[in-house]
Amino acid sequence: MTNIERRDAQMAYISDTTVFEEQKECRKILQKLNTVDRSDFDEIARLVKQLLCKSDGAFINPPFYCDYGSHIEVGKIFFANYNCTIIDVAKVKIGDNCMLAPNVAIYTAGHPIHPDSRNTAYEYGIEVTVGDNVWIGGNTVIVPGVHIGSNTVIGAGSVVTKDIPDWVIAAGNPCRVIRKITDNDKKFYFKNREFDTEAWEKIEEIWKNSGI
Repeated sequence: MTNIERRDAQMAYISDTTVFEEQKECRKILQKLNTVDRSDFDEIARLVKQLLCKSDGAFINPPFYCDYGSHIEVGKIFFANYNCTIIDVAKVKIGDNCMLAPNVAIYTAGHPIHPDSRNTAYEYGIEVTVGDNVWIGGNTVIVPGVHIGSNTVIGAGSVVTKDIPDWVIAAGNPCRVIRKITDNDKKFYFKNREFDTEAWEKIEEIWKNSGI
């Protein structure tokens, strides 16, 4: 097997010249994205669409960093804020209506634990998946092989080392479930602060028009 075939099969592989060749196109796009006029939202959106293998209405606030771009698949209405990093050696699949706060890092890449094995230059990539309607707080790190369920919030500063289920708030290092998200949370926008009447009426109108 070639190293590209081994990498894509989530097996141990070596980053040889063929692997680096695949990264060149991504780096060219990232160079444009990370130096573009930050007020040119249309051009940013165009470059993001060119970078990602699958996206629909995605927007990323540069700077942004990844290895391939083509290994990242996001659903509808994806947003990543400043200084996000996705090391997409393996696939990173993110669902609809997901938001990444500043400095979020998603790592699919890793290296053997034992130094004798690690020093052979073998490494690996294990897929990361994120469900629909997920908000990942700032400075969160997600390690290889993790699955985050739909409708979940990951608190800022978390290190996610294990799978997180649907419909929960989870946070910490290592990240743990704090509590379930319920319909009682709908009326609050921050801790115990409720939406005012004007905002709530607009929210209800949005829900009505979207069929929620």
